[in-house]
Amino acid sequence: MIAPRFLSFTCLLGLLLGASALPAQTTAREYNSRGNGRQAKGDLDGAIADFTKAIEINPDYAIAYNNRGQALRAKGDLAGAIADFSTAIELTPNFAAAFANRGAAKRANHDLEGAIADCTKAIGLDPQSASAYSNRGYARKASGDTAGAAADLKKAAQLEGRPPEEGVGRRLSPPAGAKKNGSPGSSPPTRPKLFLALRWRDA
Repeated sequence: MIAPRFLSFTCLLGLLLGASALPAQTTAREYNSRGNGRQAKGDLDGAIADFTKAIEINPDYAIAYNNRGQALRAKGDLAGAIADFSTAIELTPNFAAAFANRGAAKRANHDLEGAIADCTKAIGLDPQSASAYSNRGYARKASGDTAGAAADLKKAAQLEGRPPEEGVGRRLSPPAGAKKNGSPGSSPPTRPKLFLALRWRDA
């Protein structure tokens, strides 16, 4: 015969375990939150694992797709990142950050036309998106639209509350007498800046 005290302990343990069981959506949010923390610390593999777990629990979790896309892009997997951002957009068509992030990934992947289109869409959904203006500006710069690039970068600076880059319009054009072979008078090649929207957290 089982002692009453043991039965009471067993029942209490069962109640506690039952109380700790969380709905699937809440659990997915916790994995997403932990993934954000891991990515902030530079643990990209751990972050991707957490975002993937969140997606497994809730396949319609657009935020987790967006965040996993960020981590994949940081690892250099541009194709995987673009695929995740695209899924996030399919699930939430007005997801401005996902459009901005996909635009950034496309720009890094040398798809300038696609980058400009995505960033323009992001700006239409969220006119305060500094990252969208920045990425569109550098994509326009790379495509030869100097005036458009200068306007976008100036707007990004305004939204971020910082002074515009001094002489940004002039730096976007090759200096007079510059040659492509790196001879005197030319500017050293610089790596384009890449701006990403923040990882997305649930409210």
